Amino acid sequence: MFGPLGTGETLLAKAVATECGTIFMNISCSSSCGIWSATEHETSRRVKSELLVQINGLNNSNNTSGKPVTLLAATNFPRSLDEALRRRLEKRIYTPLPDYKSRKELIEINLKSIALAPGLDIEQVARRTENYSGDDLTNICRDASLNGMRRMILKIPVTMDDFLEALDKIQPTVSAGDGHSTT
Repeated sequence: MFGPLGTGETLLAKAVATECGTIFMNISCSSSCGIWSATEHETSRRVKSELLVQINGLNNSNNTSGKPVTLLAATNFPRSLDEALRRRLEKRIYTPLPDYKSRKELIEINLKSIALAPGLDIEQVARRTENYSGDDLTNICRDASLNGMRRMILKIPVTMDDFLEALDKIQPTVSAGDGHSTT
């Protein structure tokens, strides 16, 4: 699985594992190798080599007691993956930035327990957030609701102005040209 930052590849991988009743392990080569910073390049190479050996070993049914094994990987930088590893990851699933309808739904989900002013136009917020990732939308909703929380003592709900202020502060983490790549 691959896509722009904040589109939920890791969350989707975890959901798939949960639905399948399997184990989810979030393994990052950089975090695994980080403790050996002086020799990180060598350590990274060794981890990559071991990962390739283990993936090859999955094809041997004696290692899995006849049970199927599925490896699901998620990255924001597929071109940075080693070619040998990319060849072993046979299926590629692109996770795009959310479209208008998805952005609107994500905003509504983030605001389900927040008091909203009658003039708040969620559709306008969704239209103004093209190229924003799911994480970006969560941050905007959080920032706008915190503006409302500061005024909560006065019992004033979250307004459109709160969202406009949040949109001025929070820019998309993905640039317009980066969010629609399929390679």
